[in-house]
Amino acid sequence: MNPLTEQEIRAAFVNCSKGEAKRLAVPRDLADREWDDLDFLGWRDPQAPDRAYLVTESEGRPKAIVLRSSGAVAGRQRRSMCSMCLTTHSGGVSLMVAPKAGKAGQQGNSVGAYLCSDLACSLYVRGKKDAGPGARLRESLTLEEKIGRTSANIAAFLAQVTA
Repeated sequence: MNPLTEQEIRAAFVNCSKGEAKRLAVPRDLADREWDDLDFLGWRDPQAPDRAYLVTESEGRPKAIVLRSSGAVAGRQRRSMCSMCLTTHSGGVSLMVAPKAGKAGQQGNSVGAYLCSDLACSLYVRGKKDAGPGARLRESLTLEEKIGRTSANIAAFLAQVTA
């Protein structure tokens, strides 16, 4: 993914108002991110942990979506799998729900997917972050194929939000 500025990120949101995009918390460490290792930029709002954001490239330009996550259920440590990168976690996967773009979103329609709670799918796929024993299934796919699959899953989720 190409490095992005705060202004580019704010302008990329497709499922919230310009005012909301202007007010949301953008990470302060954009210059320090390992952009070459990211298929998408994802983060949680430190002031509102149930809010998350995802930015990816689509058709050569950045597109971003607002997400809400389900609250973690206390005491529940069942293993769950991220539907984007296929990493399994004990308590580290959340249902993330995105309002649909346009009129559908204004009418309350949304799309959901199970994602790594920390939105670090790109790092798990590349082995730069470890989710613990058994987190990655044994596969015959190459790293490039796994990255391609994750990117395709993100693109499909974005397409559902913008449809």
